[in-house]
Amino acid sequence: MIEFAAVSGPRLMLDETSVLDIGGCIVEGVDIAPKRAIPDDGDPRIDHSLEGFLFTCGPDHIRHRQPIPGRDDGKVYPLHGSASGHAAKVLWTKFENGNAECRADIDITTVEGLPQRIERLWRIDGATGEVRLEDRVVNTSDRTVPTFLMYHMNTGGKWLDDGTRLEGRMLENGSLPWTFGEEPGGIFCVAAPAMEEGFAEIRLGPIAAIGGRTLRVRFRADTLPHLQVWRNQKAPAHIIGLEPVSHRWISRDELEAAGEFNMLAPGESRSYALTFAFL
Repeated sequence: MIEFAAVSGPRLMLDETSVLDIGGCIVEGVDIAPKRAIPDDGDPRIDHSLEGFLFTCGPDHIRHRQPIPGRDDGKVYPLHGSASGHAAKVLWTKFENGNAECRADIDITTVEGLPQRIERLWRIDGATGEVRLEDRVVNTSDRTVPTFLMYHMNTGGKWLDDGTRLEGRMLENGSLPWTFGEEPGGIFCVAAPAMEEGFAEIRLGPIAAIGGRTLRVRFRADTLPHLQVWRNQKAPAHIIGLEPVSHRWISRDELEAAGEFNMLAPGESRSYALTFAFL
């Protein structure tokens, strides 16, 4: 793990063994990542990623396993795509003028055996403590392929309390308790309208365990036009996820039939961005 921090903001543990995703996220001395309070999905790559605060789903598939058309060997699109478990090649890490920056390339082999690349840039603004992630997914194969992306931002439920709520324009009435839905968990996916500078926004807080701070997540609404929110309190799981995502929560076949695949020709790319801060 690479310890990544600026003069203010969270202290992050970046996992160079898996996409340079975030393992630990330490705020006010508390690591709010769920750790082992997660469901076992039977895929050790995903279980490892799910323990952390942020992991990347895609770029060849998002969400759950589905059969690969035209194959008779039983091979399926893996749970949450192929990115997890691919090592990052860190190009530089800088700490200047109170700010932090880390740039890496992640070369991925998809389930179809095709190469893809995520060009990743992490920044922390030392003045505001805001973390910014910019990703560029490049089709480095010789075939035109659909590309998907989803960010799972996972917080351990044990750090939340009865006063913690979800707030955002995309939510019904603009606000929900974090324990929405029926016990022991629930999930929904909604369109996320752009606000300032083309970014959508969701908040989770206040969180008493980290000094009453609220997690504010903003994400680029043109390439991440939906927000999925998921929680699971079925033991041993105790977790809530805020999940900006490129596509609606329907099957891969339905997305294709609706013309909603984002196709990349060889050499083409698609860019994504999100920010988060603890206010």
